Amino acid sequence: MTLVRLLRSGLAPYRQQLALIVGLQFLGTMASLYLPSLNADIIDQGVAVGDTGHIVRTGGVMLLVSLVQVVCSVAAVYVGARTAMAFGRDVRRDLFHRVQSFSMREVDRFGAPSLITRTTNDVQQVQMLVLMAATLMVTAPIMMVGGVLMAMREDLGLSWLLAVSVPALFLSVGFVVSRMVPGFRAMQERIDAVNRILREQVTGIRVVRAFVRERHETERFAGANDALTDVAVRVGRWMAAMFPLVMLVVNLSSAAVVWFGAHRIDDGAMQVGSLTAFIAYLMQILMAVMMSTFLLMMWPRASVCADRITEVLTTESSVVPPADPRQLGSVRGAVELDAVTFAYPGADEPVLRQVSLRAEPGTTTAIVGSTGAGKSTLVGLVPRLYDVTGGAVRLDGTDVRDLAPEELWSAIGLVPQRAFLFSGTIADNLRHGNPDATDEELWEALEVAQARDFVERMPEGLAAPVAQGGTNVSGGQRQRLAIARALVKRPRVYLFDDAFSALDVATDARLRHALRPVVADATVIVVAQRVSTVLDADRIVVLEDGAVVGEGTHGELLERCTTYQEIVRSQLTEEEAA
Repeated sequence: MTLVRLLRSGLAPYRQQLALIVGLQFLGTMASLYLPSLNADIIDQGVAVGDTGHIVRTGGVMLLVSLVQVVCSVAAVYVGARTAMAFGRDVRRDLFHRVQSFSMREVDRFGAPSLITRTTNDVQQVQMLVLMAATLMVTAPIMMVGGVLMAMREDLGLSWLLAVSVPALFLSVGFVVSRMVPGFRAMQERIDAVNRILREQVTGIRVVRAFVRERHETERFAGANDALTDVAVRVGRWMAAMFPLVMLVVNLSSAAVVWFGAHRIDDGAMQVGSLTAFIAYLMQILMAVMMSTFLLMMWPRASVCADRITEVLTTESSVVPPADPRQLGSVRGAVELDAVTFAYPGADEPVLRQVSLRAEPGTTTAIVGSTGAGKSTLVGLVPRLYDVTGGAVRLDGTDVRDLAPEELWSAIGLVPQRAFLFSGTIADNLRHGNPDATDEELWEALEVAQARDFVERMPEGLAAPVAQGGTNVSGGQRQRLAIARALVKRPRVYLFDDAFSALDVATDARLRHALRPVVADATVIVVAQRVSTVLDADRIVVLEDGAVVGEGTHGELLERCTTYQEIVRSQLTEEEAA
């Protein structure tokens, strides 16, 4: 079972702590089981005959045994809580590292909201199961078996009641739990849906308000929220029915013991103290079943969560590091795509077909094309965000699949189409590429990226706070900060994936003019929608439906590439194009 395998592997480093928990729980439970016998002895040998000394002596032993029980129980709960929290920490760490190794294909498959839920809520459910198992599950079987033996020791004639009440309780609980399992599975899926919708609405609040869609989004969230509520209520009803059912069996069992025990006392086959002890043991046995019940209530949901966690942990990235990576040494930065073909899993047609190009250091290669032509996908193949399904991508003549990911990424500075900033400060974000960069280097990069002016206007300067995703700055400011972050890294290959789209024409021109001397020795690949951005490129590659339909300078393409002519006519006047 998936949950058992996850627990076995996750708890393997904590065998000593688990052994200590079992030992403490065993001592505490044995002490608890010894108390009713002492109480029966006080009643039969002390109270019944009026022996005060025996009452005091036995009472002292009971106090000592109770002290042992309390100390062992507290220590077991403490160690169990620390072990459960450590287990949860380890699973979250493993999930994080696994997700970090995923390519964009795996991230898109699971979806960010689901990955977040699996790393937080799902792990918490399994962690709570470990905690309850450490505090209850160890105690329950010991108390159940010990209680049965001690009850039979007190009076064998009433033991048949145990053979009726315990199975009845187990059957009742099993019936309810079997009805809860499908509900728990559906509940986790509904939580995913609520997280996804909430995440979309929070990150896209500006779009929602711009199109006056607040009511629609409110209804969409309400639908997902109601769906989660319906499942939770359905599961809650079964859960609510469990405890009355358990208490019904417990109370009927107690009444039966008193009834039949009274007859045995009347016949002289049993003493009052033994009946008291038998009732106490019956309660302990049934309490052990109730503790098992409580754990069984958590087991189905934890099992579903374990399936979802294991699904992530066992998913291998489609971008696999080489077993024996090659070393480049000094990186020049020459990028070559050799007959590259790429298709998404399950797609009918490839996104890229037989694309070949070469970008040399000291040159700027621009990639243009209509929406959906495969421009961003092509750029994503260079840093191995995806792996090609045909052909090869090479850096300095070496297939990128043969390079260690760290070496490949250290040579590349990527500015994605959707610039993303991390929570922290502006300086923290700029130093992502080079943690050792000085403040002077940060200011230089900001100046080239045309971002120095608005950063200087902030009271804190480089220490100005940045919200998650950079939502407290405009889209253009966010893109300029992302460009500055790449410049601070000083890589050998710059990949600008439509990184100038949020800039006005004047800022775009100033930035490209300031950028030219900084990247003079590097390889620059620019994806752009705006023709004015790529006019000065050394080489322009035109994509259409995933294939190269034109290649050359701006002037050459105007003469012989129909697709490029259409793009230019849609954006520039004849005079501007000339």
